[in-house]
Amino acid sequence: MPGRGQIAYNLAGIAALVLVGAVGLAYGIDQAGRAKASLPTAATAPVTQTIGGRDLSIPQSWFRSSEQMRSGFAGEVDLTIRLDLNGEHVMADVTLLPKSRARASTALLDAVYLHQFEKETLDGVPGLVGKPLKPADGYTGETVWYEPLALQPFVAKCAASPDPSRPARCLRTLQLPSGLAAIIGFDADALQHWQSLDDAVRAELQKIGAL
Repeated sequence: MPGRGQIAYNLAGIAALVLVGAVGLAYGIDQAGRAKASLPTAATAPVTQTIGGRDLSIPQSWFRSSEQMRSGFAGEVDLTIRLDLNGEHVMADVTLLPKSRARASTALLDAVYLHQFEKETLDGVPGLVGKPLKPADGYTGETVWYEPLALQPFVAKCAASPDPSRPARCLRTLQLPSGLAAIIGFDADALQHWQSLDDAVRAELQKIGAL
């Protein structure tokens, strides 16, 4: 019959094994938790949409409406993205759609806007000329800002906000090499950074495969 010392020794050994097992289990749970945390969950995983034959992987935080936050084919998608314009962060609304459904702002300058210009010329944005549009065909209170004497000029159409406390909003449409078009909406204050606007938009759209 084993003595008390032998029994105590055996119990100590069993306790040590239990402790090692507990530490190992805790480590395994911690590692599994870390691995699980590193994987995208359903609430954070990008949404895959196909627009105009182009597969896009879009962060959920970019969607302007939760109703569009679903995978599959879509005619267009409305996003809000943050642009870095010379160190200044600007939020812009971007609608992506097949380019057959939207004309580039550059093309609209000669085809549409030029024929609607008032005689008055505005300044205030270095490098751009501002021309108010005639108050016909829904252009009341709108101004086109464009880069003069350029083969592919920067062009944006801006309209005053109905709320006097808010800045005017501008629209510019880009044709992308992917076969998509991007309609960009931004506050008129960002026109000061017009030379870097297109590159900033393309840099963000490249992240989701839109280029």
